[in-house]
Amino acid sequence: MDIRNIAIIAHVDHGKTTLVDALLKAGGAFQAHEAVEICVMDSNDQEKERGITIYAKNAAIHYKGNKINIVDTPGHADFGSEVERILRTVDATVLVVDAYEGPMPQTKFVLRKSLELGLKVLVVINKIDKPTARPDQVLNEIFDLFVSLGASDEQLDFPYIYAIAREGVAIRKLTDEKKDITPLLEFIVEHVKPAEHDTEKAFRMQPATLAYDNFLGRIAVGRVYEGKLQTGKMLYITDMEGNKRSARASKLFTYQGMAKVEVPEVFAGDLVAVAGIADIDVGETISTDENAEALPSIKIDPPAISIEFLVNNSPFAGKEGKFVTSRHIRERLERELETNVGLKIEGVQDSDTIMVYGRGEMQIAVLIETMRREGYELQISQPKVIMQEIDGKKMEPYEMAVINVPDADAGKVIEAMGKRKGEMTNMKSENGNTLLEFEIPTRGLLGFRSHFLIMTSGEGTIFHSFDHFGPHKGTIDKRTVGSMISGEPGTAMAYSIWKLQERGPFFIIPQVEVYEGMIIGEHNQGTDIVVNVTKNKKLTNVRASGSDEALTLTPISEMTLEKAIEYIKDDEYVEITPKNIRLRKKYLTEQDRKRFGSKG
Repeated sequence: MDIRNIAIIAHVDHGKTTLVDALLKAGGAFQAHEAVEICVMDSNDQEKERGITIYAKNAAIHYKGNKINIVDTPGHADFGSEVERILRTVDATVLVVDAYEGPMPQTKFVLRKSLELGLKVLVVINKIDKPTARPDQVLNEIFDLFVSLGASDEQLDFPYIYAIAREGVAIRKLTDEKKDITPLLEFIVEHVKPAEHDTEKAFRMQPATLAYDNFLGRIAVGRVYEGKLQTGKMLYITDMEGNKRSARASKLFTYQGMAKVEVPEVFAGDLVAVAGIADIDVGETISTDENAEALPSIKIDPPAISIEFLVNNSPFAGKEGKFVTSRHIRERLERELETNVGLKIEGVQDSDTIMVYGRGEMQIAVLIETMRREGYELQISQPKVIMQEIDGKKMEPYEMAVINVPDADAGKVIEAMGKRKGEMTNMKSENGNTLLEFEIPTRGLLGFRSHFLIMTSGEGTIFHSFDHFGPHKGTIDKRTVGSMISGEPGTAMAYSIWKLQERGPFFIIPQVEVYEGMIIGEHNQGTDIVVNVTKNKKLTNVRASGSDEALTLTPISEMTLEKAIEYIKDDEYVEITPKNIRLRKKYLTEQDRKRFGSKG
């Protein structure tokens, strides 16, 4: 049986998910009577809600004696460090492009990675049934994109096919009869070379991702490059520094449909999962030969930011969460480490505080959102960039940021990046969009995403990755407004909000319970201000309470988790519960804030 390993890549909403569903159905992953409602690539709740791929996944189908392994790749900046190591497990990528929109910024990002790794790229022009579809022009735009990304002559001669993924249809030519997805399966088998399957050499594989099982522990997921392996065999693991240790393969798995299937033996060329190595990590080499040469190392970008995770100690603590203690929080974070290789944690001495280190704000936000949905309650601090001292000098991490925006927005973005100490290294305009490249301190990118989306009306994209440590750039001013702080506990009244709303937008609505030190809005001036929103209008024989109905309140500025993380200052926390996201001062009373040198 030949094995063909592919990754499906695409811009958001170009139909990758739907196409995978069609392939899985055609490949027998679902029973004939089974409704296909949840896609394998974006099955997580947050993936569906955010419209992005967060977690890498594997699936497999069989077609005419061929096993086709399908791998998904995260495309968002904070998860971009996973893309290269995941793509190293496949032989080709299937690029899905909307027949109307054509190549989009995320298309460029994932295609660039594929070309850099020398992978064969197959193109699927999807949604050709749209009234506005322009498949011929889009095909030309895709070719131009290949050229602009420096594709080789062989890569420029890319095969292409057309599809209506939601109908499970693929056709070689626009004039062909639309029947089913079979032409795409034939297309993959024709253009993707079978994986090399030398089983005579000693077994060697390299984990690209990790899975976790409550009974089996860590599971190494990756490609078998050489040899074969049976359950129970002794394994030798070589780490990134060349140190060796041994373990035994307790269980072996391959993929069938969306499921891992236990097997007694695995072979070269296949994508597999190996259990039994308790401390296995991404990028290590696993072999049956104690003297085996280590496979080329896989670079994992180091953490760039740190955030304090603390027990919630607000006046509302313990009222809305199920897991509220430091032990609960620590145990949950330790479980996360079993699979999330981009995350690190560290306890703070003589404190219940846990330092969490990650690649970016969204990566941390996804973790926190998962925890709150599981019933956890906690507080977090402002994200801080991880500094280093090199040769006695304070050094900070720098990122290479690639930004794609409509031409009309380029000036605003350049100005904003300049204020955040970003230095432009490249600028190119084509097809109404401007590609900008910057070298910028990681600090400058904190809190930038929400502003960036507003500046570009949601049409811009930004991708960034760690580049190097460089000299500290000094102060970066990002937030120019102050906080509006509740000075009294109680129930927020419409009358008070109405009287105060000229000072800035509110984060709360009337009848919400507040406490002293809770941040309830934004002060348009640069200073913090303490207000009382629990005060109601005094009633007289002239004015009745019903007159409140005439009050006109400005719509609130909804504080989402990501926005809250970006918004808070050094002397503020985000209070997170399964039901609410609140902002607060670290020190709740005005007296304590003055005593400890905080504003407000």
